[in-house]
Amino acid sequence: MPTPLPALRKQIATGELKSVYLLAGEEHLLLLEAADALRARARELGYVEREVFDADNSFDWNQLAQSASAMSLFATRKLIDLRIPTGKPGKDGGAAIIEYCANPPPDTVLLITAQEWSKKHETAWSQAVDRIGVFTQVWPLRTDELPGWIGARAAARGLKMTADAVDLLTERIEGNLLAAAQEIDKLALLHAGATLDAEMLEASVADDTRFDVFKLLDAALAGDAARALRILAGLRAEGENPIGLLGWPLNQLQMLARIASARGGIAVGLKSEYIRPQQREGLIRRALERAPRTHWDACLIQAGRVDRIGKGRGIGDAWLELERLLVAVAQPRAGLLAKVG
Repeated sequence: MPTPLPALRKQIATGELKSVYLLAGEEHLLLLEAADALRARARELGYVEREVFDADNSFDWNQLAQSASAMSLFATRKLIDLRIPTGKPGKDGGAAIIEYCANPPPDTVLLITAQEWSKKHETAWSQAVDRIGVFTQVWPLRTDELPGWIGARAAARGLKMTADAVDLLTERIEGNLLAAAQEIDKLALLHAGATLDAEMLEASVADDTRFDVFKLLDAALAGDAARALRILAGLRAEGENPIGLLGWPLNQLQMLARIASARGGIAVGLKSEYIRPQQREGLIRRALERAPRTHWDACLIQAGRVDRIGKGRGIGDAWLELERLLVAVAQPRAGLLAKVG
């Protein structure tokens, strides 16, 4: 059975390490911090030598067995850091991990991390890890878990926050744990020894997560044109320029056009794209269902117009044209398509 994240932390901190760990999930901050904690504990226990393997499609799985059998030149204990971003090692990889787990070498810890995970990933190789080691799934926090996480993280850094301050920060970060962690670290430096209430937080926290380019496009894809334009106005007030903001929307519009034109329909097109976090897949699917392929082609033409004007190669207001692009993405009606085209 999977070991919960708090139990993993306790096991790492208080005992000898197991021979194999599998940390998997799509909440990357929690996954990274759990893996970092394990690496730090390994160093404390004398696992000085470390080998890192990135298991992409071209990875030679013989390297895992070779690493396990190699005599250490530098220390008696070794950490093998095996990274499988997709969580799918393939047939050869699965067999190699099962073989490793059948006879794990002494004085060696194998740490496997995967940034994608679902029930479909739980196959023979992950079960082999679970039998002899520790398997921990790292899931995104639910909305009702965020205040507790924020309060605990703040307290761990010596920052006292009132309940209304915690609630306000929870609202601001919109589920972005990395943004929350960064804000808490800054606040801990600014307000060490003080109790931070909502008014102090309002004065201290830049609204970075509300006004960033990723939220900008996602608001438009969700059909919320008003919010997209508010975010754009915030970015403009912070000194951004249209060309600097165009890269991510252009990347995503190209992806939308590819999915919309995929043979077999949207479902097939979505499978061919690397969409992260996975929750965005539903957002993108709904946006695609609101408009035909020709609409996304027109949006790409409009993005090109923004680029030309922003670089001085066209006549017009780049900010105004970027606003038109966002509204067209959010509200793909015929009138807007005419303006965009």
